[in-house]
Amino acid sequence: MSGFFDIPSDLQNTYFGLIGLHLREALVPVLAGLVVSLPIAQLCVRFRWLYPPVLGVTTILYAIPSLAFFVVLIDYTGQTETTVMIPLAVYSLVVLVPAIVDGVRSVPAETLAAATAMGLGPVRRYFQVQLPIAVPAIIAGLRVATVSSISLVSVGMLIGNQGGLGNLLNDANLYHRPELAVNSVVTTAVLAILADALLVLVRRVLTPWMPKESTR
Repeated sequence: MSGFFDIPSDLQNTYFGLIGLHLREALVPVLAGLVVSLPIAQLCVRFRWLYPPVLGVTTILYAIPSLAFFVVLIDYTGQTETTVMIPLAVYSLVVLVPAIVDGVRSVPAETLAAATAMGLGPVRRYFQVQLPIAVPAIIAGLRVATVSSISLVSVGMLIGNQGGLGNLLNDANLYHRPELAVNSVVTTAVLAILADALLVLVRRVLTPWMPKESTR
């Protein structure tokens, strides 16, 4: 069991250091994707004709292999965490934009009319009425984007040990230590499960009005 946590020195990280690196490279892109998705989704809600082309562009970007993304970005950002995080942020858009759009569009017209009658402008109505009601759909999108990002970070091992726990996969082959591969897979899966569970908890806290059966 000691070999399971015995991290090769070439990775320049402890076991928990790799976990921290992995989470940083996975969660920062999702947060960035959420920040970018909010205004894009609002534009798609306001101008319905804009939604199909935006969805088409995000889908095309999602279809680009991460390795191809890395090759293009390395000339500009080098073999760094940034090179790994930019594609992950782009990939998150294909999940987050539709989630936010669907959530905002699910707000009843009567609710919007009441908010307008109370004197709320478009911006206040969006942040104080539409987004809170759309929280379940947004969190659902965040769950998918987060778990996907935690999984995809491992590909970063291809560009100079920037793959967090995925770096262990390369070293498992390099040093003929299969326990490192098991460590990588198991720890990554546990992180994804914990992140998903945390987002479920956040959704329950933010939507106390929803029945428990609906939040499972």
